[in-house]
Amino acid sequence: MPKPPSPQPVVLRIELRDVAPLVWRRVVVANQWTLASLHHYLQWVMGWTDSHAHEFQVGELIVAPDWWIQETGLGPETRPCKDERRFSVAAAVAAVAAVGVSGAFEYVYDMGDHWRHRIVIEPPPEAIPLEQLSLPTCLAGENACPPEDVGGTGGYEEFLEALADRTHEQHEDMLGWIGGVFDPKGFDLNRINREWRGRRTRRQ
Repeated sequence: MPKPPSPQPVVLRIELRDVAPLVWRRVVVANQWTLASLHHYLQWVMGWTDSHAHEFQVGELIVAPDWWIQETGLGPETRPCKDERRFSVAAAVAAVAAVGVSGAFEYVYDMGDHWRHRIVIEPPPEAIPLEQLSLPTCLAGENACPPEDVGGTGGYEEFLEALADRTHEQHEDMLGWIGGVFDPKGFDLNRINREWRGRRTRRQ
């Protein structure tokens, strides 16, 4: 029996669209991962809590949890779709290359607040030997993602304005809602990688 191919690293840059300051991460994941696994990792590195529905848009194809496909009535009559547990990162890379979508696909989280993430497939960085990395890993990033349920991009802008202005009529309410502290520039690369590995070790 032939030996199955070894996982290959794929470099992805994730950008949260229409938000300032720009929230982005650069990660390396295995091409054999399903998009379901990628979803869970994106939630972690971005800072979301996996409290809402999500879907990937790969060209014209919707890739999502099966329950979401059933609930929304997606199907061949409406729009082509795939269960994210049966669609790999390698398949996404191949699909993007086949339709020439600028080397990128989209991840949408929370259909109410509608957080759109652009996922760019990047060439491997020359200075980093990817074969020596423990996958997955986050290589870089900037800024904190917005709080859950803040009200989308418009709500996040209002939230930041209220926090920054002590005289704003909603300043105290927003401080209380967020728990007293929110740093929009907060991003700790070492903590993200360390705690993810700790989570994985505890599961084993």
